[in-house]
Amino acid sequence: MKEALFYTSQHDIVYCQLCPKACRISPGKVGNCFVRENRDGKLFTAVYNRVSSIHIDPIEKKPLFHFYPGKQILSIGGIGCNFHCSFCQNYAISQCKPADYYWLKDMTIGQIIEQASRIENNIGIAYTYNEPFMFYEFMLDISREARLHNLKNVVVSNGFVNEAPLQEILPYIDAFNIDLKAFNDLFYRKQVKGRLAPVLKTMETIAASGAHLEITFLIIPGMNDDLHEFEAMLSWIHEHLGENVPLHLSRYFPQYKMTQAATPEDTLMNFYRLARKKINHVFLGNVYTLDKANTYCPHCGYEIISRNRYQVKPDGLSGTGACLNCGEILPGIIR
Repeated sequence: MKEALFYTSQHDIVYCQLCPKACRISPGKVGNCFVRENRDGKLFTAVYNRVSSIHIDPIEKKPLFHFYPGKQILSIGGIGCNFHCSFCQNYAISQCKPADYYWLKDMTIGQIIEQASRIENNIGIAYTYNEPFMFYEFMLDISREARLHNLKNVVVSNGFVNEAPLQEILPYIDAFNIDLKAFNDLFYRKQVKGRLAPVLKTMETIAASGAHLEITFLIIPGMNDDLHEFEAMLSWIHEHLGENVPLHLSRYFPQYKMTQAATPEDTLMNFYRLARKKINHVFLGNVYTLDKANTYCPHCGYEIISRNRYQVKPDGLSGTGACLNCGEILPGIIR
């Protein structure tokens, strides 16, 4: 147990200020995320130095397609989430309490840094699998130490975090993938038990900070696949984040409590064609296609980065970040 950051207390009641849920937690109780506990009027994190998952992944699996393409990254996860998505693919670790997950293992920051440092072709550490802001204090301390060892830090998140904790960790994070669940607040309230506006604010803050940002949108039939709503989402991304922010359109498969049939591939293609009208770099995920995972020059259409699952070849990109065919500088691709 380690005392948590970002909370206030009054008469032994603690008020968590990590995320917009602003949990009011009585002594002996935990917050909505299951991992932040009131002990005698102080808030403690139950997941500091505790890891549920650790694995070496291609950076494209996060997914990050314009951040050190073809490299590896050491990925770690914990327990808990401030969302309760009915379609969560990692519900075994996100929707349980630490005491109920028997495979949690203790790891020090030094052990994680050492493991990341000895992996060939590894660029750093990704905080992922469950919602990483739920192990905020651990992530913050690892990311600070990782910087001292020339390791990059990547956060894969739902983006539901308050401004103050986000601003504190931003100087140490090199890249984010934010999972945008829908462009509909009612969907957020009913299906994930959250709200849309704070997620949009998080993405704006990240984009303004200079950290690399990519977005994932899981298309669920009959739930968040309204075309007019999607067009409004594209307009918002274009206006607030820019046309060069990579957008990953991901195919849904039945998970957890949601039993709808998988997203038709024709739906994915319709959304892809719409997205390409406003966003330069759009990719399809959870479906195999011959060319919808490649990066193309938005100026001349030349293939810049080819991807066949996790076989990645950035052969069309110069060392200065320009298209080898037309010389156009491609902003936002980090090598």
